[in-house]
Amino acid sequence: MSALGKATRLNRILAGKTRRVLTVAVDHMINYPVKFPPELRRIASTLEQVIAGEPDAVTMNKGAAMRLMTPYAGRVPLIIQSMALRPDEPDFADTATVEETLGLGADAIAVAMFVYGETELAYLRHLAEVVRCAAPLGLPVIPHIYPLESGDEKHAVVHDPEHVHYAARAGFEMGADLVKVPYTGDVASFRDIVADIPVPVVSAGGPRCATLEEAAALARDVGRAGAAGATMGRNVWGFPDIPKAIRLLRDAINEA
Repeated sequence: MSALGKATRLNRILAGKTRRVLTVAVDHMINYPVKFPPELRRIASTLEQVIAGEPDAVTMNKGAAMRLMTPYAGRVPLIIQSMALRPDEPDFADTATVEETLGLGADAIAVAMFVYGETELAYLRHLAEVVRCAAPLGLPVIPHIYPLESGDEKHAVVHDPEHVHYAARAGFEMGADLVKVPYTGDVASFRDIVADIPVPVVSAGGPRCATLEEAAALARDVGRAGAAGATMGRNVWGFPDIPKAIRLLRDAINEA
């Protein structure tokens, strides 16, 4: 029964595997101790606009889902982010359990994590445990894996193909059902990574683009690389017309 449940939930997120998907993330807020993005301050109105744009899924923390998603229940697949973390801190917080995620009616649980550095094994251990708990219940696990620069006091996320490939492979090896990693910056190298990983790979949205057209070009390249889709936050709610941004990005990623 768990295999059917997992397949059902994954197909909701992956649009029945008929096209590439655009997921919108609004799970950033607790990772901004300062300089809060204004759109995330106004989370209720921002979420209303996100839903109006009809993304393929939305990723959020459990508190926002509990208080704000009821009017939109069943209208868009829901992914619950289960982690709070920052690249310059040695610890992390697991903020939602598999049982809580299922209780919210979500279609998947997200596990944010870093690879490279002293904390990597702790993150891998945690991801493996989430996979272990989710499997009997048919809940897909989607790690959001960010490779960091190595060496003392280096905490920036890197996008070079070797590090991104390792990040995607680490998620696959721990039993993930779908893996989200940074985009490498060029179609050819990301295509190689997608081809090598036996589970669907989606791209992270990356830093805020200067214009919506630039964000659409990024989405278009991700689609050309053959990825399963992209998850975007700043490059959706960072623009004034959120529904327009979603529609444009969704069309762009499916042009290939």
